[in-house]
Amino acid sequence: MSVQVEKLENSMAKLTIEASADELEKALQNAYLKNKNKISIPGFRKGKVPRQMIEKMYGPAIFYEDAANEIIPEAYEKAVEECGEDIVSSPEIDVTQIEKGKPFIFTALVALKPEIKLGKYKGVKVDKADVTVTDEEVDAEINKERENNARNIEVTDRAVKDGDMTVLDFEGFVDGVAFEGGKGENYPLTIGSGAFIPGFEEQLVGAEIGKEVEVNVTFPEDYQAEELKGKAATFKCTVKEIKEKELPELDDEFASEVSEFETLAEYKADVKTKLSEKKEKEAKDAKEAAVIEAIVNDSEMEIPEAMLKTQQKQMVDEFAQRIQMQGLSIDQYFQFTGTTYDKMIEQVKPQAEKRIKSRLVLEAVVKAENIAASDEDYEEELKTMAEAYQMEVEKVKELLPEKSVAQIKEDIAVRKAAEFVVENAKEK
Repeated sequence: MSVQVEKLENSMAKLTIEASADELEKALQNAYLKNKNKISIPGFRKGKVPRQMIEKMYGPAIFYEDAANEIIPEAYEKAVEECGEDIVSSPEIDVTQIEKGKPFIFTALVALKPEIKLGKYKGVKVDKADVTVTDEEVDAEINKERENNARNIEVTDRAVKDGDMTVLDFEGFVDGVAFEGGKGENYPLTIGSGAFIPGFEEQLVGAEIGKEVEVNVTFPEDYQAEELKGKAATFKCTVKEIKEKELPELDDEFASEVSEFETLAEYKADVKTKLSEKKEKEAKDAKEAAVIEAIVNDSEMEIPEAMLKTQQKQMVDEFAQRIQMQGLSIDQYFQFTGTTYDKMIEQVKPQAEKRIKSRLVLEAVVKAENIAASDEDYEEELKTMAEAYQMEVEKVKELLPEKSVAQIKEDIAVRKAAEFVVENAKEK
């Protein structure tokens, strides 16, 4: 196998990769063995037709696609290692020669890591974050816990008011005619939740149990059902049940039930401490993001489109994996949200560009400051990985390919570069 590299504009390159005629012949034979049981020719039992006979009847190209698909992945991987270029995109493959008895030749159009002119990265000025925790914030956090521990009390002696949890029957009409999907029975609705069409829930305030009320609304112009967009509708509603939240008293007993503390004062102090820690963490993250953004803005680089597209695809794939772990496929997500793969790819584009630029400037800082991952850094990272996967450290080492080892060390160095620029930043 051989590879030639042609550098193009905008950090692009074309790799011309050649596999020998013998490699092509081996792949063609494998393609024949894989497909021979699917091919029938009169006079031969299925699976017993000689390859020469198949190629004579259908043409030698019958096995070309499978042979190419066998050769390309391994040949491309070897070419990437051999050429030594820093490739940062998925390849765009084009077969330029495939013929029995001749070398197999294909090209791979790829993006190379772009050159970067690093701007100012020491002494970057950023706004100082306010990490003060107010009494109001503590009270708000405690009230969230009260909400979580509230009891739902059934109400029978009054009408519906804002914030009530109701159960109702309803049926909707447009121009006096009931429409599909406009009917519900024993439907749970919290007044003020905004779950229904604008104006619907407010009109239920004052409704009494068992008494029918009419609710008049207009469907939004962007409503999902085409036939209802912008239409005026009347809903006949009957509230069947009302419940209201009863919050626990704010006292020592409440504190002891929701925390490890015996008194409300101790509980409040702990809430304040945790809020303070949270704010400190958020401030640290925000400062790092601001410093890196300032360095990016002061640096010069041109991101190849292929590199950006690869990052966009990676981010959508990561999202798909996360929701898959929650039991939802990406296709189901698209169906439920009404979005598409192409729309999501476009949505993540700004974030993908930001991620690429941030990484590039930090890698440039690594180079400028000769930052490297120490053996201790690497061992610590392996311990973290081992804990996450519930494995022994030595087992993790055994399973890690050499490429991954280099990538882990590079990631550690980049994190250290982020710490370096933050430590050297100045707060305004």
